[in-house]
Amino acid sequence: MGLSEIADGIEVTDEQDERGISTVDTTDATLTERLEPFADDLPCTPAEAATVLERYSEGKAVDGAGRAAGVAPVTAAKTLHLLGESVSPVGPMGKEIVQDWIAGDLSRTEALELTQLGEAEFGLAAYVETHDPIEDACAAIEGVLAGHRDRRQPLAETMSQATDLL
Repeated sequence: MGLSEIADGIEVTDEQDERGISTVDTTDATLTERLEPFADDLPCTPAEAATVLERYSEGKAVDGAGRAAGVAPVTAAKTLHLLGESVSPVGPMGKEIVQDWIAGDLSRTEALELTQLGEAEFGLAAYVETHDPIEDACAAIEGVLAGHRDRRQPLAETMSQATDLL
């Protein structure tokens, strides 16, 4: 088999097909309509929350999604947290420190110093620790954030876990 036979049928194009992550939405209701029942529990209007979700799932950062919706970045972060997205500005150790502050075991000054967070980030961390995601709202928007999660770790299935080495 020669090179010309191997190359037979190969085309050269000037543009590439767009291969994004597809999501399936089987509901007929708009995102805003699906969030309406949770309006009292959200830190912004359902329309603003829908915009935050849409922009965030398109790949915008939390602050960019908030600006697009006309809300403060911390409001966008709170909204995403209540809808099931992980937005805590602290890791496991910082989480413990914030929980100790909430329990009254640490002063705010000590907790801020130990976490090395600013006031806004510390406030968000405390909010995340004191507010659980709204389960029914998470179910109502199921699939919307799936594309964003997949974009964060596009090669996640190719990475081994520490337990794989044992």
